[in-house]
Amino acid sequence: MSREVLVVIGTGGMGRAIARRSGSGRKVLLADFNQPALAAVGEELRGEGHDVTTQAVDVGDRDSVLALARAAVDLEPVARIAHTAGLSPAQASSEAILRVDLLGTALVLETFGQVVAPGGAAVVIASMAGHMAVGLDAETERALATVPAMELLGLPFLAAAATGDPGPAYTIAKRANLLRVQAVAGVWGERGARVNSISPGVISTPMGQQELEGDSGEQMRAMVAMSGTGRLGTPDDIAAAAAFLLGPAADFITGTDLLVDGGVVAALRGMRG
Repeated sequence: MSREVLVVIGTGGMGRAIARRSGSGRKVLLADFNQPALAAVGEELRGEGHDVTTQAVDVGDRDSVLALARAAVDLEPVARIAHTAGLSPAQASSEAILRVDLLGTALVLETFGQVVAPGGAAVVIASMAGHMAVGLDAETERALATVPAMELLGLPFLAAAATGDPGPAYTIAKRANLLRVQAVAGVWGERGARVNSISPGVISTPMGQQELEGDSGEQMRAMVAMSGTGRLGTPDDIAAAAAFLLGPAADFITGTDLLVDGGVVAALRGMRG
């Protein structure tokens, strides 16, 4: 009996929670750049009864993403994809963030859009930061949304972002993630598949905790305190949102972004008003 494949890219807190929440009864193809972490999470999930195959991937490398897609097709059918891999400003340089968060997401969307099975669905982890981007005109946003993946890093307006503070580079990359999901929804629809993004707020993952301990930590805690929920998010909050978007209850939802931030962006917009 053939079982559908769930591809989870990224073994951090969100990826692990999504694999655990949505992997039951499916073949799980788990991928990450960090091979020791990949092996450890794969073994952990197998110990819980999940059917897990692992493969190393560098999402910023087209050949590596193509190899991952081929591995997924070999397990077929590729019915669910969750792309969670990314770097934050406290972890990496602007150049690395643009390569992984911007180029990497574009490569995953382009590549898996060619192999996803009819009736399939994908989620991409963006960020509430993408809802806070300012100063991007319509032409810039159009380029971020539609320029072929391998041409993205050559866009002239990204030159300054690649050498400056990682914060703006992260915001641009995450804005591009939701724009590209909107742009490719029609192409995915031609295959009978859906694609959406999730924009998490401050989530208590190792990456999130690193940000909270960094230069922007005080500002992030203040945003959480003023939000409607007044708490940090958990990986399970994101896994629940992903399960909804990947599942049959979201059959009429594609090309959109689900803001899962506890109300931070709503509070900030309320203040501006």
